Amino acid sequence: MRCSVLGAGVSGLTCAVKLLESGHEVEIVSDKFSPETVSDVAAAVWYPFLTAPAERAGEWGKVTYQELERLAMDSPESGVTIRDGREYLREVVELPSWKDDISHFRVLEASEIPDGFVFGWEFRSPIIEMPKYMPWLRGKVESGGGSFRQMFVNDMSEVEGELIVNCVGLGARELCNDEEVRPVRGQVIFVKQDPGLGHYDQQPESLTYTIPRSDVTVLGGTAQVGDWGLEIRDEDNELILRKVEAIWPDLDRSKIVGGTVGLRPFRSEVRLEEEEIGGIRVIHNYGHGGAGVTLSWGCADEVVSIVGGGKES
Repeated sequence: MRCSVLGAGVSGLTCAVKLLESGHEVEIVSDKFSPETVSDVAAAVWYPFLTAPAERAGEWGKVTYQELERLAMDSPESGVTIRDGREYLREVVELPSWKDDISHFRVLEASEIPDGFVFGWEFRSPIIEMPKYMPWLRGKVESGGGSFRQMFVNDMSEVEGELIVNCVGLGARELCNDEEVRPVRGQVIFVKQDPGLGHYDQQPESLTYTIPRSDVTVLGGTAQVGDWGLEIRDEDNELILRKVEAIWPDLDRSKIVGGTVGLRPFRSEVRLEEEEIGGIRVIHNYGHGGAGVTLSWGCADEVVSIVGGGKES
């Protein structure tokens, strides 16, 4: 089947890889390609945080964890590594449902929890270095016979192919008239210092993280709903640094080497479903918020399943 994938972020590229592996013809259509996509500036760590619908997202995350773990072992050039991290919480909560699906998980001892927090856990998860991962994904598409077309799509009728896979993220506001899709602004800082472990406070109101890559550590974060601003703000940098120092006191501000801003395509639930538009089959796959990488391979598998099996009942 001739498939057109709209969007060249992590969701679009991953869907294209899986469709090609399933024997379909694929063209990726997008107005922007790496390194200019939202995905290119993602932090990015596997962590199924505030994703919905919960049951489907849980399975998508599990599938993605397994694939990223495999890539870390078999394809180090992909930029995927495995690191331990610690999540800190201000109240005791139920343990996450995904704890049995990953290679290491344990509850923290009281002595391992920073001041201001009362509970937490250590977990092993993939770290995805997007400056390496996005070109690697594109290479997988190219080696599989996929093609690329640079084009801004105003209407689905402009797109060729027997089937469209819609991975346009925030673009769905205009393309699909889906005003439920909103930007959640994320600003990060890069520092030439390794914290050893990842450190995380994933509550939206106090979102903080240190994500160690091979070259830098990514410090965050912000989660500013409805904010389209792409300029780095000094006040946000200072807020991030103060929050990071609370969970990583050894941070050395003199080793800061840069930063960036990205807009997460948030929706109350990921939209992954089929629709017929003008006689054309369209499979929507957007609205992943900050979990685009975390859910990417699982969502791509479901897209391929829908393509092969017709409409879901």
